[in-house]
Amino acid sequence: MKKWLIPLIILAVIAFGLYQWGVGFNNTAIELKETSTKTWANVESSYQRRNDLIDNLVKTVQGAADFERGTLTDVIEARAKATSVSIDPTNITPEQLAKFNEVQGGLSGALKSLLVTVERYPDLKANQNFLELQSQLEGTENRINVARDRFNATVEPYNKHIKTFPNSLLAGLFNFEELSYFKSEAGAEQAPDVNFDFK
Repeated sequence: MKKWLIPLIILAVIAFGLYQWGVGFNNTAIELKETSTKTWANVESSYQRRNDLIDNLVKTVQGAADFERGTLTDVIEARAKATSVSIDPTNITPEQLAKFNEVQGGLSGALKSLLVTVERYPDLKANQNFLELQSQLEGTENRINVARDRFNATVEPYNKHIKTFPNSLLAGLFNFEELSYFKSEAGAEQAPDVNFDFK
């Protein structure tokens, strides 16, 4: 074998190894990011289910002629705000998640006020449609929580993959950016005040 061939073979082996590393990094990053994107779509789907149920709940409550209109209006307006905020699942930023969380939290608060107010309307509380919708909403809130947890679980391996060395060298080169975790609203760590008025 000619001596000048040895350096060329070594360079070819190194080049092939770097190529394999780059392809492996890129493909794994794409797979992990797609999993997170799909999981985020499931989060949005759960929120959409809640919005659909709230629409039906509002229509049921509107049937109670003497129901407090202000509380109902708050829910309708909060639902409109919640449906107006969307997130690009391929580029989830902390700011997007904070805004999304803010409007969803506003809807949750308005919905809680509505359900507390309903307690003063025995006919509405006995309405079978209302009771079924209320039960479905409770189940949907649980699904939302599970979907958010699953989303966070998919963000972790992706972020680890692009942030660990030497992958971090390629992440910037291939435009893979860190995904944000879904975080709770500010103040969520404090227990809410519960006040039962049995008058």
